[in-house]
Amino acid sequence: MIVRHLKEAQATDRRVVDPKGNWESTRLLLKDDGMGFSFHMTTIYAGKSFRMHYVNHLESVYCVRGKGNIKTLDDNVVYEIAPGTVYALDKHDEHILTAETELELACVFNPPVTGREVHNADGAYELEE
Repeated sequence: MIVRHLKEAQATDRRVVDPKGNWESTRLLLKDDGMGFSFHMTTIYAGKSFRMHYVNHLESVYCVRGKGNIKTLDDNVVYEIAPGTVYALDKHDEHILTAETELELACVFNPPVTGREVHNADGAYELEE
């Protein structure tokens, strides 16, 4: 059994801060945990807006706190995000995420990440073997 506590994990290298200053993420479950997915608690800072395109991963996101929106770039549809909202990037959707207020998000990635990933120039996490 794996048991971790968010506050404890935030004080370790499981807490990753975006070098561009948009977000921070504490990775509670990673590839090495052998679950087949990774689980992160991510904070998007208020007022931040940035493009992502997870070409190597599928992601599901549940909003715990805050207000924002996600715009899918293939059709320019904007979806509001508020507590209780879940969205799944089931088609590797290229998108822009905007945090009107600070967003606290629970995120699941498949395949799992290894832990130190940040977005590359295309807005994706690299796939590590």
